[in-house]
Amino acid sequence: MERVNETVVREFVFLGFSSLARLQQLLFIVFLLLYLFTLGTNAIIISTIVLDRALHTPMYFFLSVLSCSETCYTFVIVPKMLVDLLAQKKTISFLGCTIQMFSFLFLGCSHSFLLAAMGYDRYMAICNPLRYTVLMGHRVCLGLVAAACACGFTVAQIITSLVFHLPFHSSNQLHHFFCDISPVLKLASHHTHFSQIVIFMLCTLVLVIPLLLIFVSYIRIISAILQFPSTLGRYKAFATCASHLITVTIHYGCASFVYLRPKSNYSSGQDALISVSYTILTPLFNPVIYSLRNKEFKLALCRVMGRTISLPQ
Repeated sequence: MERVNETVVREFVFLGFSSLARLQQLLFIVFLLLYLFTLGTNAIIISTIVLDRALHTPMYFFLSVLSCSETCYTFVIVPKMLVDLLAQKKTISFLGCTIQMFSFLFLGCSHSFLLAAMGYDRYMAICNPLRYTVLMGHRVCLGLVAAACACGFTVAQIITSLVFHLPFHSSNQLHHFFCDISPVLKLASHHTHFSQIVIFMLCTLVLVIPLLLIFVSYIRIISAILQFPSTLGRYKAFATCASHLITVTIHYGCASFVYLRPKSNYSSGQDALISVSYTILTPLFNPVIYSLRNKEFKLALCRVMGRTISLPQ
């Protein structure tokens, strides 16, 4: 009898927007427009960086990787969410849920370590300007990105394995709009304290270690900037770091609220709202923060558009 009961859950039902049943068509239109805008701006960023040689620098290399990461990140969650907003039956298979959680964690964790790599890049650019191009060569940049992806892959694999090796045979109603860790864990029939501790520790390390690395980088950056003789030089140095700091604050603020709260403070409604911010709004703002307000990028974009328009002639 126990074996029969343990094979009941074959799919999960999303209830993330069930309380907004009358607004789901409006939400579909709003989220679709935001998603298309995000895809479009990230495509512009990546193509401009690839096509304009003036942007073939470590900073813009990391920015193009960040844009690729965010495009994939939204693709894992948003299309399924959009379909579910119009569907009567909002379900996902057990395997589909596993793949979605792994992909989401892999890209999210890699994103955290990538932001740390970008902080290191800013440190090298400001504190070692004369040796910057040598110290941050192509191999070093690729190595940092590979390390970020390797860390993300490892953490995602461990957490996903721990979550989906638990028995699910009580309920399949997921109070969320995608397969996040806490909502799925709530549906497990029972889970050991060991698995909970390991998952919490991994989430903590993924947030704390990159944040500490960024903190150390900026302590050195600030101490170097304060030694600049001119006020204009200090302003330009701080301006190159401002976009990164804004992105770091948004990313780690949202992630810490969701993944580092005590379990007693867990609220499905709050988490769904915060999840909308970091799955839709943050990828929307990052291109604007990083590129569309950057004068150097704007000039490169104009050059690429000028060459593209003149080609047919």
